Parts: sequence; C-alpha cells; structure tokens
Amino acid sequence: MKDKKPETIALRQDPHAVREPRERNLELAIGRQIRELRKRQRMTGTELAAQAGLSVGAMSKIENGVISPSLATLQALADALRVPVVHLFTGFDQPRGAMHVKAGEGVEIKREGTRAGHQYNLLGHIGSTDSGVVVEPYLITLTEDTDIFPVFQHAGIEFLYMIEGTLEYRHAETLYILEPGDSLLFDSDAPHGPERHLQRPIRYLSIICYPQ
Repeated sequence: MKDKKPETIALRQDPHAVREPRERNLELAIGRQIRELRKRQRMTGTELAAQAGLSVGAMSKIENGVISPSLATLQALADALRVPVVHLFTGFDQPRGAMHVKAGEGVEIKREGTRAGHQYNLLGHIGSTDSGVVVEPYLITLTEDTDIFPVFQHAGIEFLYMIEGTLEYRHAETLYILEPGDSLLFDSDAPHGPERHLQRPIRYLSIICYPQ
C-alpha cells in the first residue's frame, strides 16, 4: 500500500504583506499613535486632554512629538484611550536583530543536564524582542563515547531536524525513528530525549522556543 501524499495546507500569514513604515523618533511615534487611537474613537484633542488631565496645549505638543511625555502622562492617556500603555509604543521602529554564524563557528556550550559525548553548538542568539519569545537554535552532535541520556523536560516548543545518522528519540511514551531529512516538532514540557543510537555519528538541529 503506497503512502498517501501529505495534503497541501494554506497558511493564513502572508509573508509578503508590507507593513506601514514605522517612526524612528520615539516622541513622534508615540504622538502619531495617540492621534490615530484618538481618531479611531472619534475623540477630539480637547476631549482626550480633559480625560487625561492635560491642558489642550500639552496634548497638542504630545501628538506632534514636540515633547517627551512622562510615564505617568502616558499611563493617563492610555487609560483615557482604553488601551494598554505599551500599545502607545507600537509605531516605534526598534532595531531588529540578526545574527550570522559561519559554518563551524557555533559557540560550544554546556546545557544543564547534558552528559559526556553530547556536543551542543549554539547557532545564534537574539535578546528580548516584541514577540515575547526566545529562540535557541543548536547543532547537536552525539559521539561514540556518549553517556546514557536522561530525558529532558522544559517549557516551550522544540523542533528537531535530522542531518546525519539514525536515532531513536523519545517524546513522552512514544518512540520515533529519526533519519536524515526527518523532523520532529513537539511540546517540550513532556519528557523527551535520545533513547538509542542506531547509526553514528549523529547530528541534528534542535530549535527551542519558549516565553522570554
């Protein structure tokens, strides 16, 4: 019996969608966002100023990015507009990080709980972002003299992609045979880890995502 071909799934996210350009000046970005939120709610500048306890002149200066409002003022404006205060910063064009790691230059690290013969090379790291998600990409190499592997268990989602060798991998109560080109995506809060080395050397990518 032939294996069925996987069904084609339409993704809702459009990677080609162009966002409106963001403002690189923080005061201007805050001012434009406040004005946009105010107009959406059909409020005049005078009405918003009154609700936030500001003068009309101060309100005008904030919306035009002339002055830098205090945190207390921003909180008052957010309350008047009925949005979280962080929503006032969404128009600001923050630096977006990228990290390029050349082949063989991934930093070798020791993850808590690892054993001898398990080599972890961190392939990149970006600090906190607006997404609220941390992503850790590793190249994992298992050698001949590896110790018996205790299962891992941690928060987040993990993705494995097999590059070389054959591995029996455990996730919760299920065992998976992973060969080159195979992938495994799973909830990493369940016990997981290599169960048996079927063909060495073994190399695979492990990409872990969790809340920052």
